[in-house]
Amino acid sequence: MVAIIIPYYKLAFFEKTLESLALQTDKRFIVYIGDDFSLKKPTELLEKYNGRFNFVYHRFESNLGGTNLVEQWKRCVAMSKNEQWLMLLGDDDFLDTNAIEEFYNYLSKNKTIEIDLVRFKLKIINNLEIVEENNFEYDTIEDSERLLQRMLSKEETITASEFVFSRRIYNINGGFINFPLAWFSDYATWLQYGLKSKIHNIETASVYWRLSGINISSQFKSVKQIRLKVNSLFLFMNYVETNFKVKMSIKDKYIFEHLNYLLYEIKFLDILKLMIPESIKFRFKFFPVIFNYILFRTQKNILKKIRL
Repeated sequence: MVAIIIPYYKLAFFEKTLESLALQTDKRFIVYIGDDFSLKKPTELLEKYNGRFNFVYHRFESNLGGTNLVEQWKRCVAMSKNEQWLMLLGDDDFLDTNAIEEFYNYLSKNKTIEIDLVRFKLKIINNLEIVEENNFEYDTIEDSERLLQRMLSKEETITASEFVFSRRIYNINGGFINFPLAWFSDYATWLQYGLKSKIHNIETASVYWRLSGINISSQFKSVKQIRLKVNSLFLFMNYVETNFKVKMSIKDKYIFEHLNYLLYEIKFLDILKLMIPESIKFRFKFFPVIFNYILFRTQKNILKKIRL
């Protein structure tokens, strides 16, 4: 049985999520909805889906996702029982109607293979409601190193929602890898889960991930939040260095591009205040790329002043 875990907080697109579950051609799943003390309870909407699929709803008495999203994921997983398979689905994401059916078909065809991590094809819905596909070539069974290569080269997007994982591998690893704001937590977790029994890709069904502008992936609200994301970036790259062999030039390029993405609108002095402590925290491991980024921003500031 598959336990579909939904850490709920936003009502905006939740009905689309529920409808995709109600329309599944294979009903061998149970949904666990962990309400993170949301501002808008989904209880009235859930009444509409009573009897259409099996679900358990629980409203927590405090908000945890605002301070530690990974711990919110974990307490939602703790709602589940003894289901062999787990899936973490965002409250604004949804599945093709044949997703669960194709998952069981894959398991049936590969009974002799050890499987801990299965991935559906990912499609992204942008803020214009346009569906974008990950157009990349991959093997049905691939190792974590190959997935990492595509991550670092930005060939594709990775999310928390398109993976199904065994409870066994979840327990062995003590749950999800915890980085601030869960930024890069899913990346590191899937790489870790795939180290031994690899990643099994299903092309015949998709998960739709919504880049809505109201999720953490879309937000840059404050310098504090950006600092946490920068910290997660370095924690992730530290994980990569510990577990994989990657060329320094590739790692530095990846870090540099993410820093520019995160810090693009931040004032130069705030960048210095943010980056110097981060450099010290990681014992200057990432100092060369940090220095290059600060130099890059310095040059931009000089050119801006000349033009003025």
